Amino acid sequence: MGVSLIQNSEPEIFGEPAGADAATLTVVGRGSPVVFLHGWGLTPRVYGRSLSMLAQHGHRVLTPTLPGFGGTPDHPPEARTFAGYAAWLGRFLDQAGISEPITLVGHSFGGGVAIQAAHDLPERVARLVLVNSVGGGAWSSDGWGIRPIGDRPLWDWGASALGEALSIRTITHTAASLVNGFLPNTLRDPGAVWRTAHLARRADLRHELGVLADRGLPVSLVWGRGDRTIPLASFESMRKALRNPPVLTVTGGHGWLIHDPTTFADTLRRALRSP
Repeated sequence: MGVSLIQNSEPEIFGEPAGADAATLTVVGRGSPVVFLHGWGLTPRVYGRSLSMLAQHGHRVLTPTLPGFGGTPDHPPEARTFAGYAAWLGRFLDQAGISEPITLVGHSFGGGVAIQAAHDLPERVARLVLVNSVGGGAWSSDGWGIRPIGDRPLWDWGASALGEALSIRTITHTAASLVNGFLPNTLRDPGAVWRTAHLARRADLRHELGVLADRGLPVSLVWGRGDRTIPLASFESMRKALRNPPVLTVTGGHGWLIHDPTTFADTLRRALRSP
């Protein structure tokens, strides 16, 4: 795995990683390292304004492009698991020269990777922030009967995501996400996009979350209250597995942080101040 670090004295997002082996897009600020893991079907470019603002608030932000997306080669078949992504992240940190413990922030699918990485690489993660993350493992079709997340029909996932994408409040950032993330990723490696979709929609990481709670790792949950993609039951099961960690709720849906960089930067700063 090659790592292409794009750095500058100013905390700005630059273009997609160049070359087939490139594995990161970097925002350089001043302060302790924050590693941000993007959501399913996307690339760090989609979060550009939000991550730039975060860097301006005193953080050095690194944003790896996860395997299978944005030109980073997909995993071999035996590593196409959350554990495989966690191991990849450890190698990425080594090649990026990051030896100190990091703050790890994950959105959506990236949250599932972050949970597994914090579990598997305890010496490398000092704090975890999960933003509308997969991994809760629970679903309800009617708000009452709780069922395993793996029982949620594919059509229900699709209908929920489509409903949010077509809402008036999110249609602008949806278009940007399609142009800068989902469509190029699908054209470049459609198999990887659909394999990771299957992994994300069946993610149940409550055991790993319980281990993190036992260790006393600082974990904060950030939740957009209008999320239609991740079920509320999944979020609640994550909170239960973590034994009621700090929770910050915001107005917005699954991708709120993409189109509201000011709120994202402010919310993350609050999360990093949590006990």
